Parts: sequence; structure tokens; C-alpha cells
Amino acid sequence: MEMIIDFPEGLRVDARFGDQTVKTDQPVTGGGNGSAPTPFALFLSSIGTCAGIYVLGFCKQRGLATDNIRIIQRLQSNPMTGLINNVDLEIQVPPEFPEKYYDALVRSANQCAVKKHLEMPPQFNVYTQITE
Repeated sequence: MEMIIDFPEGLRVDARFGDQTVKTDQPVTGGGNGSAPTPFALFLSSIGTCAGIYVLGFCKQRGLATDNIRIIQRLQSNPMTGLINNVDLEIQVPPEFPEKYYDALVRSANQCAVKKHLEMPPQFNVYTQITE
């Protein structure tokens, strides 16, 4: 997969791949226009939304309603480094949701590809290339 990262204006940085464009910006307080999430906020949201795709798929396969299901993502940072050291994903279900599926919901959320890549991160190769 190839993504093209562009700098369209101001502090915006966009990623294009296929027919999609993911837009990012910096907040007004950081010199941007606040027109889109920051790259880091987008990264963090990919954890919960990825888990959500797996939970949604699990429920759809079993004909379970998802109207009142949601995931609350909570982040804790290490005060020494400022880096996130704990991510909690709380899957909230309505009272009528079958209890027999609680553990399976957790297992499905744990299948998230973003989570798996964080657990086994790829190697990064960053370099400069002259264009013509």
C-alpha cells in the first residue's frame, strides 16, 4: 500500500491513498486552523474505531442490535515521559444485551489490527529521495 502525504495549506497535512483523503490539521492554539484532527488524535482514534469495527462485525454476524453499544477509550500517560502507557477500551452494552456474549465481545475487540501492530510494531525506514 502506498500513501501520498501532502501539505495543502497552513499546518494541514493530508494522506491520500486510493480514492480516499485523510485530513489532519493543528488546533488554532497551535497555529493551525483546527479544520481536522491532529495526526496524533487521528492515530489514537484509530485504536477505538478499529476495535469498534470488530465489535460491530461480531454483532452483525449474530443479528445483535448495536444501537446502544459503544466503546469508551481512556488513555493514561506516564507523567515522566508524557507518553501513553495504558489504553482502556470499555465496551458498554445495554442491559438487554446477552451476557453470554460479553467475553466474545472482548475477544473480538482484541482482534483489532491497529492494536496488533502496536503490540508488534513494524520497523521504520525514513529517508530522503530527490524527485525530478
